[in-house]
Amino acid sequence: MSENLTFAKALNEGLRSSLEADDKVLIMGEDVGRLGGVFRITDGLQKDFGEHRVVDTPLAESGIVGTAIGLAMRGYRPVCEIQFDGFVFPAFDQITTQLAKMRYRSAGRLEVPVVIRIPYGGGIGAVEHHSESPEALFAHTPGLRVVSPATPQDAYDMIRSSITSPDPVIFLEPKGRYWSKGAVDLGSPVATSGADGGTADPLGQARIARAGTDVTLVAYGPTVATALAAADALAAEGTSAEVVDLRSLSPMDVPAVVDSVRRTGRCVVVHEAPTFFGAGAELAARVTEECFYSLEAPVLRVGGFHTPYPVAKIEHDYLPSTDRVLDAVDRALAH
Repeated sequence: MSENLTFAKALNEGLRSSLEADDKVLIMGEDVGRLGGVFRITDGLQKDFGEHRVVDTPLAESGIVGTAIGLAMRGYRPVCEIQFDGFVFPAFDQITTQLAKMRYRSAGRLEVPVVIRIPYGGGIGAVEHHSESPEALFAHTPGLRVVSPATPQDAYDMIRSSITSPDPVIFLEPKGRYWSKGAVDLGSPVATSGADGGTADPLGQARIARAGTDVTLVAYGPTVATALAAADALAAEGTSAEVVDLRSLSPMDVPAVVDSVRRTGRCVVVHEAPTFFGAGAELAARVTEECFYSLEAPVLRVGGFHTPYPVAKIEHDYLPSTDRVLDAVDRALAH
């Protein structure tokens, strides 16, 4: 039976379920215990599971991730919270040079099942260093899974799947969507990776958020809602847009996108991060390579501009809006 939960509460329930299922699961981060996290994602968990499983750490992101790596090598499954996206960079060295490479360097003998939760993206009127979109930096690093749910149900399902994954996972939470609500089946089973890490992996599968025939809109995390709003506006004008929610950037479910674009002939990729060297650039290249004879127009991208994230008063001019998506679709249809 489904419950109507906020995105934040769905994450909280997913973490609770994982703590109950496996006593090797730990949560660690700044203010995650008594306070319940800045966004209250871990609210009540320390009270119910104790200070040894929900651990308030010093303000030291490199130390948090480094400690988690050591714990994972001893059989634990640490879930680290990075308080804000812009705070992850002190831990970048630990993540990209140690965490991402440990399993490969040991020829698979060492597993480091660490989940790093990062609230990311804009739209909340925050100050500097609190609205970054660093996903391309991690997706570019081999050895990391990089995922971002867009709905409360996916938040609940994907955090549990991430915790059971044998690989390190960068779990990007669109903070601007924390208060959105949706139906969540708290009885859904935990989807686990296939033994060979192949197509059965639930963290690597995109979903069709809306079916359509005239243009494919590809989005993930915070911009799925933007793409769906654009699809609604296009439908009123007689244009049928298909919305693909990537869910995962690494691995990226390119076949799902290719299948959609071969049917629609047009593709627009939407993300909050700057388009320059962004995830959309990789996707545009892959779609162009595999759908060349099906494309009726160039693959277009809508995203942030190649500037540092602006002050809160003008962030909505920076973020991809429904109007900017509609403009890109109009350009694609004009070809």
